[in-house]
Amino acid sequence: MAAIPLTAAGAERLEAELQRLKTKERPDVINAIAEARAQGDLSENAEYESARERQAFIEGRIQELEGTLSNAQIIDPASLDADGRVVFGATVEIEELETGGRVTYQIVGDAESDIRENRISISSPVARALIGKTEGDVVEVNAPAGVREYEILSIQYV
Repeated sequence: MAAIPLTAAGAERLEAELQRLKTKERPDVINAIAEARAQGDLSENAEYESARERQAFIEGRIQELEGTLSNAQIIDPASLDADGRVVFGATVEIEELETGGRVTYQIVGDAESDIRENRISISSPVARALIGKTEGDVVEVNAPAGVREYEILSIQYV
């Protein structure tokens, strides 16, 4: 299996989620299944079915996290010799030229991307356009709504 790029902070977040699933969520759902079984007839027991579905989700997520972490390649952007260029793990502030809207993104691996936290995947169109560029560069991004132009305002390696 190919190496999965992760930032050090992203790996810590995934490890914390794995620990929470194993130590809290898994025991809780096992108790819920036991309680639902104690109610008798399982064929019409909605609590039992719900707990079983939750258990399947938790076990699947545990397997997914273990697989990701076992194949992780931890990359510390602060230790990279980026020479002022946008690289994996960099935090980039950009401004859309048409609207003047500014946003800051950290470029991370697929496993740790979360747009609500402004962490975008290295495979996203915006990240692909930014990689290798420097402050002051203008990049074009082919977005679903059309071509957008962004200027790179700053780059940080946190």
